[in-house]
Amino acid sequence: MAKDNLYNKGFSIVDGIFNDAEIESIISCINKADQTNTTFRKSEDLFAIRQVVKEIPEILQFIFNDNLKDLISSILGNDYFIVKSIYFDKPENSNWYVAYHQDLTISVDKKAEIENFVNWTKKQNQFAVQPPISILENIVTLRIHLDETNLENGALKVIENSHSKGIYRPESINWENEKDVTCNVNKGGVMLMKPLLLHSSGRTTNSKKRRVIHIELSNIDLPKEINWSEKQEI
Repeated sequence: MAKDNLYNKGFSIVDGIFNDAEIESIISCINKADQTNTTFRKSEDLFAIRQVVKEIPEILQFIFNDNLKDLISSILGNDYFIVKSIYFDKPENSNWYVAYHQDLTISVDKKAEIENFVNWTKKQNQFAVQPPISILENIVTLRIHLDETNLENGALKVIENSHSKGIYRPESINWENEKDVTCNVNKGGVMLMKPLLLHSSGRTTNSKKRRVIHIELSNIDLPKEINWSEKQEI
């Protein structure tokens, strides 16, 4: 069912992947980390850590428990690896929200002139680029929920099956034909999604935290001129 939902709807939610003790271990690793590096971003509305598994490598043993590894294996097989990781902490009174969008870029180690790799950017010493759509279609994102998440504290809202429509601009959405779904996820649950799925996130209205670890997986090698900036075996 999880595999069918991921590929047919663009997302799937699986509860019970992490217990409370495992979540506390993950949070403890984050709290102990040196937050002075440029990959850490902190404001009233958001605390984020880019390249979180590189910045805090000890967290990997708690993230990739047997439940998560079994889930990945059952859906993707055993040849996928990490290509991107971010930690998002949306505080209790956050006004931060994100409008509908697709995740169209990947993180790489350097800039290079490569056909069909466009829209280069550099943020906090990390290069990002929009690759050919075949690479985006191959990626699967894991969203590990460290708190119960619903519409009132920033659960993702998605457009079912929008991942199958290629580059799909939000301004071109015909809302009469699209289904808007709120993805409630219990604490310790995981949401799997395709990056091309249109998704958004609202402001927090219930004064509850929303902490999520976002990890992107792929099994594709990039052109020889560049490498995944966070490539790491599971």
